[in-house]
Amino acid sequence: MSDADLDTQVAYWDAAAATKAFTHPVHLPWLDGVSRHAAVLDYGCGYGRTMAVLEQRGFDNLAGVDASSGMIARARDLHPAMRFDVLDAPPTLTVPDAGVDVTLLFAVLTCVPGDDAQRALVGELARVLKPGGLLYVSDLLLQDDGRNRDRYEQFAERYGTYGVFETGDGAVCRHHSSEWFSSLLAGFEPIDTRRVTVATMNGHESAGIQILVRKPASPHRASAG
Repeated sequence: MSDADLDTQVAYWDAAAATKAFTHPVHLPWLDGVSRHAAVLDYGCGYGRTMAVLEQRGFDNLAGVDASSGMIARARDLHPAMRFDVLDAPPTLTVPDAGVDVTLLFAVLTCVPGDDAQRALVGELARVLKPGGLLYVSDLLLQDDGRNRDRYEQFAERYGTYGVFETGDGAVCRHHSSEWFSSLLAGFEPIDTRRVTVATMNGHESAGIQILVRKPASPHRASAG
């Protein structure tokens, strides 16, 4: 499997599209100050669950993209009035520079094992965000239970990163240290962080983190690490 295939795993997600359930909560108070007409992009939207939550709260300019055509087909079936597109060459977006107000990245980084691929993805989201725009990340931390520690150790040499592992049904996933998120998002201004407990796509209760950051309004302003 090439690095590009590893960091998209389209075949896996197409096969899993009809059966997987995603559970990361949307912390709506973080979006209270955002106009309901703001352009919101859900990157890795899956079957549209998060977008549906936002639509129910009055957001009316929502768009979702995903590398999996199977996920997009399910999203269109569940939410026929919403806008969904398949990413042909992830993470590249057809959105113009500074074209959106808010980007969502929910349970996506866990599906992108490589450091460089994660940096490229975050860089592309920074490109399409307007100055002062928000990036809302929700993902999984390194777990401290024996099952996870064992598989981190088992696969660390193969993938070169502690926290990357193979699931029993064929995916390659990644759990992250909080320090990695700080490094990955160093070009943004931090706003808030919260810890959450979520069920993984295979039903295991896991420690997660949600991070809200802002694209600097001016390129000359200092970024936080």
